[in-house]
This record gives sequence, C-alpha cells and structure tokens, in this order.
Amino acid sequence: MKKMITRGFKMLTAMTLGLVLSTASIGIAAAADMPNGADNFYKSDKVTVQKVTFKNQYNMKVAGNLFIPKAMSKNTKNPAIIVGHPMGAVKEQSANLYATKMAEQGFVTLSLDLSFWGESAGQPRNVVSPDIYAEDFSAAVDFLGTQPFVDKERIGVIGICGSGSFAISAAKIDPRMKAIATVSMYDMGSANRNALNHSLTLEQRKAIIAEAAEQRYVEFKGGETKYTSGTVHELNEDTHPIQREFFDFYRTPRGEFTPKSSSPKLTTHPTLTSNIKFMNFYPFNDIETISPRPMLFITGDQAHSKEFSEDAYKRAAEPKEFTMFLAQVM
Repeated sequence: MKKMITRGFKMLTAMTLGLVLSTASIGIAAAADMPNGADNFYKSDKVTVQKVTFKNQYNMKVAGNLFIPKAMSKNTKNPAIIVGHPMGAVKEQSANLYATKMAEQGFVTLSLDLSFWGESAGQPRNVVSPDIYAEDFSAAVDFLGTQPFVDKERIGVIGICGSGSFAISAAKIDPRMKAIATVSMYDMGSANRNALNHSLTLEQRKAIIAEAAEQRYVEFKGGETKYTSGTVHELNEDTHPIQREFFDFYRTPRGEFTPKSSSPKLTTHPTLTSNIKFMNFYPFNDIETISPRPMLFITGDQAHSKEFSEDAYKRAAEPKEFTMFLAQVM
C-alpha cells in the first residue's frame, strides 16, 4: 500500500508540472487576450500520435488518440494517463493538448471521445449518460493496461471540465486509476440540479424536468430531436459573460471543431431529453473512498466553476491537493 501511495504521489507531481505547462499554453491571461496566447491544436515533434479504438463493457466503440513520447523505450513499462474532454466537447478540444503536453513529460497518454460524442459510438448522438461516460474511463484503463509498454500499476486520469466529475465517478469503483487530477472541473450533476452558485430554484428545476418529459412524447412519435444548453452561436449585448468565454473557444478558430458525426449547429449541445439524467448524478458522494489514491484539483481564482473543485476537495480524503491559479491582469 505504501508503495502504491508513493507511486501515486510521484505521478501527481509529474502531472502537476505537465498541467502547469499545458494550462500556461492554453492561456491564463484575461479573457479578451486569451486567443493570442492559445494553441488548442498544438502539435509536438517530441511525440507520436495514432488513432485507436477499443470497446467498453457495453460493447460500444470508444475512439481515442494515443500519444507516445519519441524518447520512450517500448521495451520497458511506462506510466500512462487518460485525458477526458470537457462536457459536450470532443478530444480535439483541450484533451489532445493536455495529452500532448503530458506526453512531452514522458507519459504515455490517451485522449478519448466519450460515448455519443466525436468519433466514439452511441446513438442518438449527443446523448447524456453519466454511467457510460464513467465506464469509458475504465475501458480506457482496460486498453492501456494491456499494452506491453504500459505499467498497469501506474495509470492516472485527468478530467477537464465535465470529465472531471466523470473521472471521479469512475475512480470510485475502479482502483486501477492510481492518481486522479481535475482541471476547471464541473460537477455536472450539481450544475444541472442547482446551476452555478445554487441559483436554480426547485420550481425551475421541476419545469426543466417537465419539459424534457413532454419532449419524450414528441420524439417517441418521430418528432424532431430537441437540444439544450451548450454554447451560443452568436453574441449580442445580452450575452452572459460566461457564454462569451465559451463562444470565444468553441465558436472561433481558437477551439472550434466539428466531428464527422455532428454539424456546427449541434456541437456542444446535448439532447434535452437525456440531459436531465444529470439530475441523478452525484459524483462527489463517497469521494473519500478514493483514498489513499492521491487527488489533485486545479482551478482558477476567477473561474466560475471554482465552487465544484472546492466542494470536491473539501469532501475528498487525504492525500489531496488543491491548486488555484491567479488570473493575470493584462
């Protein structure tokens, strides 16, 4: 047990270094200046990349990109990290960047598309299924842990935004994940039940649930699928500042990416009837059972999602670390 904890701490230390580097390359500057210092589609001459697929326990194809350091020896067992993309995004948005930066630090890394998104299987597209999302992380461990050049006792996970909550959900029941890190994590359950800062009333929540329930009748009878949330497609004077930040990434060349399985009108938007499944998603319940595996929570001091990392850190048992970046004033 002591050996496992030591390995976990070493992995977290290296992960922290790599995350600092990758976050810096994403850009910590003020929102208006962020595109100038961002390179979401960064490629490194220090790593090789190959597309891979594997099956989860639901026999669904999960697609990913495998990043291998060119200096790494395939004749030895090497540590590996799985990187999950933001909710509604795909691996080409943030996850590949983090995976590349971590591979430059010497890790074998795997960015994956969650089921129903990107190049992974799942119909209809853009469906919300927290249980299957968590299973995808475990399936990624299956894949990495059976590669001859990966040390199955040193596999860690990085969850970006919504994937932070899915990675935690997976890690609670999969002890093969030896270290867990989250970056600007969203608790997708609380975000949908309560909204930011618990601003959603019970009556508003019930109205959302009722609308989704009625929409099921429409789609059951062959009607048009309805989508919700996600990123706005145009800005106006009333656009919320948070939505402006999302637009600045997902709707501009900085981070815009449309997989073949989608269209520009549908990217980032989950289906309305499935999105309410997040109402039953409580990823931080029993988070303390992940101990003694180490956990790292990274957020920004001005991040609107900071409350979720703070909540998770408070509930988690040792060993744990909370890292907060200070926004730079340009």
